[in-house]
Formats: sequence, structure tokens, C-alpha cells
Amino acid sequence: MKKRVHLFISGRVQGVFFRLFTKEKADLYGITGWVKNLPDGRVEAVGEGDEEVLKEWIKDLWQGPPLAKVENIEEIWEEAKNEFADFMIRYF
Repeated sequence: MKKRVHLFISGRVQGVFFRLFTKEKADLYGITGWVKNLPDGRVEAVGEGDEEVLKEWIKDLWQGPPLAKVENIEEIWEEAKNEFADFMIRYF
């Protein structure tokens, strides 16, 4: 079943290639959506795809790239809106 998850990831997640890692994993799983840095040091991401695939993606995000240290991931689950064609890194 297709779902949407809105994530707020905290820890050492900026300046360590976390957004690129998130996009690469999303592309691998066929997840659509976006990821961006927040001014408070967290990373925000929205992903849409099969619920089980999204759960696997989140497991990968807990690991992150080598220099990252994820302390928390807040998950907000919603119904899919089918508004994305791919997964992108946002810079705003």
C-alpha cells in the first residue's frame, strides 16, 4: 500500500552528505519526494512509496553516511498524495 512519511532527522546530519545519502537510498528503493536541511540543524524529508519500502528506507537513514550520527527520527505517516515524479534535494 502506497504511503507518505514526513521525517525530521536530528543529530550530526548536516555537512556530512546526509541529503545525498537520503536521495541515493530513495532512488534505490524507488521512493519519490524530497530532502532539505533546516536552519535548526535537522534534516527534513518527505517520501512516498510502498509502506514496507519506506520502513526499510528509514532503517537506512538511522545508519546514515559514515560521518553522520543520527540521534532521532520523528516520523509522521500520511496518505500518499502522488505529487512527486522523483526524489530531489531541496536547497530552500
